[in-house]
Amino acid sequence: MTKTIRLTMSQALAKFLTRQKTEIDGKVVPIFGGIFAIFGHGNVAGFGEALYQVRDELPTYRGHNEQSMAHAAIAYGKANFRRRMMAVTSSIGPGATNMVTAAALAHVNRLPLLLLPGDVFANRGPDPVLQQVESFGDGTISANDVFRPVSRYFDRITRPEQIITALARAMQVLTDPAECGPVTLSLCQDVQAEAFDYPADMFEEKIWRPRRPAPDAVQFEEAFAALKAAQKPVIIAGGGVLYSEAAATLKAFAETHGIPVMETNSGKSSLPHVHPLNMGSVGVTGSSASNLLAEQADVVLAVGSRLQDFTTGSWALFKAEGVKIIGLNTQPFDAYKHRALPLIADAKVGLEMLGAKLGDWRTKAAWTDTATAAKADWLKAAKLVTDPTNALPSDAQVIGAVHRARGSAATLVCASGGLPGELHKLWPAGAPGSYHMEYGYSTMGYEIAGGLGVKIAKPNDDVIVMLGDGSYMMMNSEISSSIMLGMKLTIVVLDNGGFGCINRLQMATGGANFNNLLKDTRHEVMPEIDFAKHAEAMGAVSRKVDSIADLEAALKAAEADTRTSVIVIDTDPLISTDAGGHWWDVAVPEVSVRPEVNKARKEYEAALKAQKL
Repeated sequence: MTKTIRLTMSQALAKFLTRQKTEIDGKVVPIFGGIFAIFGHGNVAGFGEALYQVRDELPTYRGHNEQSMAHAAIAYGKANFRRRMMAVTSSIGPGATNMVTAAALAHVNRLPLLLLPGDVFANRGPDPVLQQVESFGDGTISANDVFRPVSRYFDRITRPEQIITALARAMQVLTDPAECGPVTLSLCQDVQAEAFDYPADMFEEKIWRPRRPAPDAVQFEEAFAALKAAQKPVIIAGGGVLYSEAAATLKAFAETHGIPVMETNSGKSSLPHVHPLNMGSVGVTGSSASNLLAEQADVVLAVGSRLQDFTTGSWALFKAEGVKIIGLNTQPFDAYKHRALPLIADAKVGLEMLGAKLGDWRTKAAWTDTATAAKADWLKAAKLVTDPTNALPSDAQVIGAVHRARGSAATLVCASGGLPGELHKLWPAGAPGSYHMEYGYSTMGYEIAGGLGVKIAKPNDDVIVMLGDGSYMMMNSEISSSIMLGMKLTIVVLDNGGFGCINRLQMATGGANFNNLLKDTRHEVMPEIDFAKHAEAMGAVSRKVDSIADLEAALKAAEADTRTSVIVIDTDPLISTDAGGHWWDVAVPEVSVRPEVNKARKEYEAALKAQKL
């Protein structure tokens, strides 16, 4: 007879999460580093009580905003290269729907996130319960159905025994290299409190180890033949290199075969910035070195990249006639993009097999020499823009100051605005994972919460968050959480008086300065926002600096702070790095009464001719 344990559904869920483990560097550790929770009537009585019972095995962290705490959970998973993760629970209604943006972020970036929002009563007795969204035509719909398109797996638990199969499927998705992404288990609040006789073996320890699929033999031979025949090959290192823990393998592969490497925002830090074969960023925010080589390349080995428009220059970057792309990826959806030769495999395994088959084959010395010269030119250009010169600093000069003060050993966190483009080009990343950029969904407000998640994952790291005033205004409450948890961050706020990045794009497409910088928005008086005082009010050590020299001094002083510090500096909203970069497809109106727009449209139509559909 099967042994059972009588538990509420919530107790079974909490107990199950504590029994899921992974093995890292030979040590078995919990796969869930904890759970972020904001309680409400939809989860406090059922799941809240269950979490209290396992609080020593599954730490519960309280955030100030459901979206930001989900961002922190995502950052934790990303910082752990998807090997460990966190869960997030909320009440029903606004608490749940606050997390939809975070779910989309995790979905786009292929990152593990377990969302456990409360839901309506399955028995429908008290309908409509507080915060219930009613569909006039479908009684089975609740607000949580908005999670369906942004979840890799969605389930609504309407009976206590359903959690058995739901959790099995959830763990498979969260740990699968190809399917990895957000899982939403919508927990009907009455069912949370209902008991069931659960099979005892459901709670046995389970160790989840990464699945490393090898390539199909035919696909492998086609990819190998294309690569060996290449005269000017390049490698694009995407986030999959880091998630596969293949950085060392990539380094050895590139060195053995003399192939230049360029990095996406997710893949940056796959190779140290100082490595001679690291050409830096690629695409719209690419270095001049990477983009020069990409335009000439006859074979592009894209490793663990979803090849978004910023990477491919809106598919106008690769200009060589007959250029071939090899899509080395665990996910077929990504491996087949733009008629690539698919190599569906784990990044580490795929590179190792290709390297073994290639043997001592190397690309021609002339191609490597071209790469070396191109990188030298780029480094000179990068130094020019990061050295202080202007009265009002540029983003690039702030980046230079942060690096001079804290170095490549720091872990840099950012997400949106103009900074991702500048950091992608200019930040000299060190060890794998030391560059933490959320640019798949480019979510304003991710930065501070993301920094908290990184610090929980890597408590001994020097975590530096860089963000603009726009992102700070959108979401800053987890400054308080970082202080409460003793998770020290250094936060650098670049105040350019509004949405400087989009203002520059507006100008580049012929638009008038309108509704982006605060001075160009509808207002009676200009706001005078004191970010330093605001941060201080939340408990942070705060400093407002007036120059790059003062910024460097403040960054060095902040190293001695015992809690989160926030440093604010005013920056120029109009300056960005001209060197490097590539065209980006942003549609310009076909007709306009403004000559600036008509001129931009002609330039846009000319650029479209290089696009490969």
